Amino acid sequence: MPASSSSSLEAALAARSDVWRGANGARPPTETSGFASLDARLPGGGWPLGALSELLLESNGIGELQLALPLLVRLTQADRHVAFVAAPQVLYAPALARAGLILNRSLVVEPHSAEHAIWAAEQLLRTPAYGAVLAWTRNLREADARRLQLAAEHSGNIGLLYRPARVAGSANIAAVRLRLARRDARLEVEVLKARGGRSGTRFFVDAPVALRVIAAAGQRDVA
Repeated sequence: MPASSSSSLEAALAARSDVWRGANGARPPTETSGFASLDARLPGGGWPLGALSELLLESNGIGELQLALPLLVRLTQADRHVAFVAAPQVLYAPALARAGLILNRSLVVEPHSAEHAIWAAEQLLRTPAYGAVLAWTRNLREADARRLQLAAEHSGNIGLLYRPARVAGSANIAAVRLRLARRDARLEVEVLKARGGRSGTRFFVDAPVALRVIAAAGQRDVA
């Protein structure tokens, strides 16, 4: 490859925050998940900032919020806001408050369509006041995923996308992709993708009682 082409490629890669290059030794900026077992398997030791992470579910209501709750509690207690977009469960505010979440810094968006859900998630990810945005979606077009990624890059926020496990084999631009399943009243986590982290591993996380109450609440359809 000519030197000029190589330099151009290096410059293009350096400008992309969604491309992790192991050779440079640098780790992406992260925020601890609050679970040592998960942080040990993620690049940089936590949820990547300015990026999307996907959590793939065998079914809704298996305690999937527990992986995000320590992050959400920490953000709201530090005067940041968090958002839930198109959550299929009825979020049980008393349980969330008992877990330490500041409710008046938490926004619940109930979109009327899949397009509205993506639009709302994009706007919130672009807003610096929102440290984390959680969004549930069954179908995510590549163009929409890129919109969300660019929005997260713009603000440096954390985007957590909850999607069905059936998309596990599809291409994606997420920095992290986890598959979650319920096994004997415990949450099993499989790391499908973690740029610079430890993919291909499985481990268990025990669900707090408060989150079991949330998972047992009512169900909604997800766009």
